Amino acid sequence: MDDRTAASGPTDATDGGRGAGAGGSDAADATVGDASAGADPVGLPADALAPFPRFSLYNSPYPAHDRGRAVDLYPTDGVGHSPVAGEVLDTRTVRCPDRSYAVDHDHLILLDAGAYTARVLHVDPAVSAGDRVGVGDPLGETVRSGFFGAWVDDHVHVEFRDPALDPYRASGSLPLAVDVPVRPVAWDGRGTVVETGDSYALLDAPGPDGAASDADPAYAALASADGRPLDGGLAHYGTGGTFGPPAASDREAAGGDGPAGSEPDGVELLGERVGTADGRDVAWGDVAVCANGERVTGLSLFAARGDWGTKLVTRPEAGDPEFAVGDEVRVSVERVDDPVRLA
Repeated sequence: MDDRTAASGPTDATDGGRGAGAGGSDAADATVGDASAGADPVGLPADALAPFPRFSLYNSPYPAHDRGRAVDLYPTDGVGHSPVAGEVLDTRTVRCPDRSYAVDHDHLILLDAGAYTARVLHVDPAVSAGDRVGVGDPLGETVRSGFFGAWVDDHVHVEFRDPALDPYRASGSLPLAVDVPVRPVAWDGRGTVVETGDSYALLDAPGPDGAASDADPAYAALASADGRPLDGGLAHYGTGGTFGPPAASDREAAGGDGPAGSEPDGVELLGERVGTADGRDVAWGDVAVCANGERVTGLSLFAARGDWGTKLVTRPEAGDPEFAVGDEVRVSVERVDDPVRLA
């Protein structure tokens, strides 16, 4: 969706738009985005994440996710819990693509969070301008937006912005730092399908061994070869990231041997170089994800606690294979000349 529509509302300000095939152009927001360059990250504390067993900074094609300037928080109760305390500034409802698996409208909630303006998307507001909310308070029910790809679970999208900037535009948000540790988990690529949908297959591995339990507040993510927890849509979204340098003991447990805090350029997974890191940002290489030797759209990577596993994005309408519960799957990565890019 073209950013020129943003002046009349946040129609382009949803994180699933381009990945769901809506298209988009960021040129109109280039100067706004530059205003946040070099800014210190906004810290999202652990209590803001408490209602959400899964989160991701990079697993979306929406511009703010390209460099971890937005976070998607995945609830299990269908409620959009507020990530901040503050006053509701405004709410808006906008149109979005009408898809068989989703609604044809979406929502934006703006919150005065003191030093920042918080932008919350994909929640049908049960609050109004002037209401005050605390961290964890319900803002409304999540919506299954037509901006989502079919494999994307309902979630709460959150960004922070300088209050002096236009809060309705899609670009210009500040870097985010999630103040929780994320444990890297090693994986050999093997798993059993435990759940399927029209465009995904969920495997039972890796985990929950090495990942968190419901009683453990820690999060875990699939590890690169050197023990860095990975985030993003590999490689269908083009860019991904890491959750920061883990402790040396966690890196060793995940099979890594680099010193804590080291960030080598190459990022490897399942025996193949999958991208190049620049700090925590990763540019995925020209690679394909395969399941039992057949290409699929990609891997959906995130941080999670509790029951864990790997999510394959597989779209039969694009020629991807279909899977059934109980299928044994071996995932591999190979270099290709024509990688899938949903952007």
